[in-house]
Amino acid sequence: MTPLQKSLNDYLALRRALGFKLTREGMWLPSFVRAVEAGGSFITTKIALRWAMGEKTPPPKSWPNRLSMARKFAQYLHAHNPRHEVTSADLAPRVRSDKRFEPYIYSDNDVLALMSEARQIRTRFKGETYSTLIGLLAATGMRVGEAIGLDRPDFDSRQGLLQIRNTKFGKSRQVLLHSTTTKALCEYARKRDREVLHPSSKAFFPSAKGARLIYNNFHFDFLRILRSVGLDRAKPQRPRIHDLRHTFAIKTITAWYRAGLDTGPRLPALSTYLGHVSPSSTYHYLSATPELLQQASRRLEKYQQQGARP
Repeated sequence: MTPLQKSLNDYLALRRALGFKLTREGMWLPSFVRAVEAGGSFITTKIALRWAMGEKTPPPKSWPNRLSMARKFAQYLHAHNPRHEVTSADLAPRVRSDKRFEPYIYSDNDVLALMSEARQIRTRFKGETYSTLIGLLAATGMRVGEAIGLDRPDFDSRQGLLQIRNTKFGKSRQVLLHSTTTKALCEYARKRDREVLHPSSKAFFPSAKGARLIYNNFHFDFLRILRSVGLDRAKPQRPRIHDLRHTFAIKTITAWYRAGLDTGPRLPALSTYLGHVSPSSTYHYLSATPELLQQASRRLEKYQQQGARP
């Protein structure tokens, strides 16, 4: 291990000890270290810019984030050795787009097709795990990392609750489950305990060898499942795992509209359920879908006819 590689490990360990997850930094900064070492022993502005904007032609929108990662690491090293240059935060241009992101809204049949296809995976018990995991994401709107991070004690089958720990914002919350979801998780847990006899982790969703699932592996397999069911050609763009979270939020709001409920006072509850910091974050998920717009239009028309505000 080179001195710069050791410094990177120390830097990541220090910031993680302070509560930062640094997932992207852990994946990207090793290549930055290699770029620095290829040109010398110290970080320079030229090397940082070349890495941030040129390695394997990353999309321009990623340049500021990559440069920011390099800059913070340089600040850490600069405190020990001023020969490391700290680049300006304004050197990489920020690319803005007026195009609104359109998530893919999964239909119930889409979810069933994905779960069915996942079960066809022949690797020992992986198919059952992936199928149940996809179903849980669709039924609760959880983040993928939260679901993969579940431990066995986090599932309370009697109360129908999941305890979500160490979330994106460092908070914990409880997720109330529908009775059918609770039943499905109980059935999965029984099969898991029969198939995975000597787990090497407490993971609720273990790998075939009993370890915790790795997000990148699951994501790769999910893309293959999408292709198998023909959803990789869906419009406006290929569906993502995270779109299951969008789908849950939109379907929840749509159901409230259908039931004639006042959605405003209920948004904070949905925000809490999804693990958002505030309801304003939840609005990001409420992209205009034809059905949601139709329900909102009917509600507006009704209030206008009554001479009241919606």
